[in-house]
Amino acid sequence: MLSCAGAPKMLTFADSDRQFPAGAIVDTRSGQAIDFEALVNALASVQVVYVGEQHTRPAHHRIQLQILEAMAGLDLPLAVGMEMFDRTYDPVLARWSEGELTEEAFLQQTHWYANWRYDFGLYRDLLLAVKDRRLPLYGLNLPFHLPAKIAAGGIDSLLFPDRQFVPEALDFSDSHHRAYIEEVFGHHRMPERTRFEFFYQAQVAWEETMAEAVAEHLGDRRMLVIAGNGHIVKKFGIPDRAFRRTQAPFLTVYLAGTGDTVDLDDGDYIWVAPSG
Repeated sequence: MLSCAGAPKMLTFADSDRQFPAGAIVDTRSGQAIDFEALVNALASVQVVYVGEQHTRPAHHRIQLQILEAMAGLDLPLAVGMEMFDRTYDPVLARWSEGELTEEAFLQQTHWYANWRYDFGLYRDLLLAVKDRRLPLYGLNLPFHLPAKIAAGGIDSLLFPDRQFVPEALDFSDSHHRAYIEEVFGHHRMPERTRFEFFYQAQVAWEETMAEAVAEHLGDRRMLVIAGNGHIVKKFGIPDRAFRRTQAPFLTVYLAGTGDTVDLDDGDYIWVAPSG
C-alpha cells in the first residue's frame, strides 16, 4: 500500500486493501481493472447503460462523453436520457437534437439556470455530441419544484396538476435503499420541520419518475442514462426500478475519484476519474 507523502492518491475499496489509480476501470465482478475496449464490449451486451456523476466534476463529464461516443457506434440506435431535465421539456430537447436551437435558445427554453443550475459548460460537450449525432434526448426528472413539496408535506399533499407527474407505482419496500437514503438524510441535516418519511417519499417519487421515463422511451433501441451517482449506486435507485418495468438488461458505470472509498457493489463498473 502506498503511504509516502508524495505518493499519488488512489481509489480504495472498503473492507479491502485493493487500490486503483486514476484512469482505472474496475470490473467489480472480478475486482480487476479492464481496458476501455473491454468495457464497451460489455456495454454492447445490454440495452440500458447507466453512467453516474458527481455533478461538479469535469472529469466525470469527459468520461460520459467518451462512453456516449463509443455507444453511438454500436449496433443498435442510441437514445440518451438525462436527469438534468424534467420530462415536460422533451419537445425542447427534440428541437435541440434536430439542430434547431442555438445554445442560447436551448438554455433559455430549458430554463437551465432556474432548474439544474450547474455550470452548463460542464455538460456542453456531451450535449453538443447529442446534437451533432442527432440522438434522441429525453428528460427523466420530475418538475424541479416537486421533490421539495413532497419532502415538506408528503405525496398525499400534492394537488392536481402536480400529482399527475408522480407515477402511481411507487415501491417503498427496498430496505437497503431506505437505509441509504436515511444515511443521506442524517449527513445532510434537514430543517427540523422535514420528516424523514416525507423525505423518503420524495426520493422514491424521484427515482420512480426517472425509471418510468426510461421505460417509456426505451423501445427497441439502446439507451444511455446520465444521472447522479446517488441515483444509480447499488442499482436500487433508477436501474432496478426501470428493470421492474422493462426487463431490459442493464449495466451501471459508477464514477469515483482518487482519494474516494467505494464498495464493490456500488456499480457493475467503477471508473476512477482523475482530479479536475
